[in-house]
Amino acid sequence: MRVAVIGAGGVGGYFGGRLAMAGEEVIFIARGEHLQAMQSFGLRVESLLGDFWLRPVSAVEDPEQVGPVDAILVAVKAWQLSEAVRRITPIVGQQTMVIPLQNGVEAPEQLVDLLGHEPVLGGLCRITSFIAAPGHICHTGIEPRLIFGELDGRDSSRAERLRAAFAGARVNTRVSNDIRREMWEKFLFIVGISGVGAITRAPAGVFRALPQTRVLLEQVLAEVIAVAQAIGISLDEQSRASTLDLIDSLPEDTVASMQRDILLGKPSELESHAGAVVRLGKEHGIPTPANAFLFAALLPQEQRARGQAQF
Repeated sequence: MRVAVIGAGGVGGYFGGRLAMAGEEVIFIARGEHLQAMQSFGLRVESLLGDFWLRPVSAVEDPEQVGPVDAILVAVKAWQLSEAVRRITPIVGQQTMVIPLQNGVEAPEQLVDLLGHEPVLGGLCRITSFIAAPGHICHTGIEPRLIFGELDGRDSSRAERLRAAFAGARVNTRVSNDIRREMWEKFLFIVGISGVGAITRAPAGVFRALPQTRVLLEQVLAEVIAVAQAIGISLDEQSRASTLDLIDSLPEDTVASMQRDILLGKPSELESHAGAVVRLGKEHGIPTPANAFLFAALLPQEQRARGQAQF
């Protein structure tokens, strides 16, 4: 397959790199020092499942150099999505599928608004990885996994073709007939660990064990479930229990990507995590005080990172 990856960071670099190592034609769309390093030295990936170094790498800044592709993995941060979609429009052909891999649940609708219904699937990934240095990705936790599927739940030969390509790259991949629910299940997990982790400035092993922050975590999860149910997504008590089990199974030093960005003073996905829970809760008449607290308490740092506040 011919696959474009926009956002060659911890997610895009890892999964795109695995596909390229398996012989698929992968084009990374990137910028800055990371792009320059890949063009000069290739893409180095350190992984719990085995290191690899992809050399040479097909990496460009201008998508118009690429031409239409079979699939686009959109692996930029949620707040970068609108700009990213405008950049990839030239490579979306009649048969192209576009799969968002951001943390959050609103990306498919944003993509549909800009590209129309036909190209867009839902998707999610599970992995702990990040850019360690330009041209260098580190996978440090969680078995890498991809799940994607048609937004209306229909069987999909195009999704199955991409699944087979990832299977050939030895990536745990599954096509879902209820991708919206699965995206909300991941959202439940990521809102909890990113919000509570960021506000406590502590890794998962600390905030899940401390009774006071454990209660906050459980309140955050309960609100996400209530909002999901109001929207028509069938999360339930089992979803809460399995999410807590997953959080309890994480390595003690686990830090979510949003938490890492906030600690480093970078723009983060706060608006698409706790902010989205609060916003959707208001739309559907669901109280979300725990998520509102996280959002309000973290907002000054977010605005400073974006140059909207000085202190």
